[in-house]
Amino acid sequence: MAEQDIFAALKAEGDSVDHLVAQLEEESWGTPTPAEGWTVAHQIAHLAATFRMAGLAAAAPDEFRRLMSQLSDSFESNVQAALAPYLAQPPNRLLAAWRDERASTEKALAAVPEGALLPWLVRPIPAPVLAAAGMMELFGHGQDIADALGAQRQHTDRLRYLVEFAVRTWDFGYLARGLTVPDTQFQFRITAPSGALWELGPAAAEQTITGPATDLCLLVTRRRHRDDLALTAVGSEADRWLDLAQAYRGPAGPGRRPGQFVR
Repeated sequence: MAEQDIFAALKAEGDSVDHLVAQLEEESWGTPTPAEGWTVAHQIAHLAATFRMAGLAAAAPDEFRRLMSQLSDSFESNVQAALAPYLAQPPNRLLAAWRDERASTEKALAAVPEGALLPWLVRPIPAPVLAAAGMMELFGHGQDIADALGAQRQHTDRLRYLVEFAVRTWDFGYLARGLTVPDTQFQFRITAPSGALWELGPAAAEQTITGPATDLCLLVTRRRHRDDLALTAVGSEADRWLDLAQAYRGPAGPGRRPGQFVR
C-alpha cells in the first residue's frame, strides 16, 4: 500500500477487469450476468460511461455540469441513455472505447490539484474520493463479469481504498431507501487480503462490523447476500446495516439471493 496511491490502485483495478474480457470471443460479450437484463457488454458499457463522466468532472467541470443538467428524472432512463452509444459498437470497439475512457480519466484525476473539489452526482468531492468511487464501480461490475464467465478473482490490499470508501458512505443504504440515518457510529474491524487488520471508526463505538475486506466490498456493492459472507455485527444497528449497506446512491436494486453464489 505504501507504494501504491489511489490513482495507481484505480489503474490496477481497471487492469484486473480488463483481463477478464480482453480475450473474449465476440459471442461471449452477450453472456448474461447476474444483473437482470445486462450482458458482459452492458457491464463494460456502464464502466465506460461512468469513467467518461468522472473524466469530465476532473478535466472539464463545466461540461460535466452541462451533462448533468440534461439528465431526466428517471434514473433508469439516464442509465440506458449513457449505455446506448457504447452498446451500439461491436465488442472490439467497445473494449477500445472503455480503455480510452479509463486512460484519460486516470490521467485527469491524477492531475487534479490536491484539495480541489470536483463536481459529482451528489456533492463536490476530492479527486482521490472520486477515484475510490471508480474502484467501487470496477469491483462491483467486475464481479458481475467474473460471475457470468465463471472466473475467480484475486484481490490485493488495494481494497483498502474501497473499504475506506465504504466507511465514508456508510449512510448511503439508509438514504437510498428514504430511511432516517441513525445517530450512531460504527467501528469496522476489517481483515485485509494480506492478513493485516484495518480498524476504521471510533474505537469506543458500541456498534461494530468485523470480517474480511473482500466480503465487505461484496456486501456494499450488493454482489453477495450477507448470509453468504463472513461478516459479523455487534449491536442492533450494525446488524441492520448489514441488510442495508451499499456504497452508491442509486436505487438499491434486488441485490443477490442467499445461496446464489458460493461467496
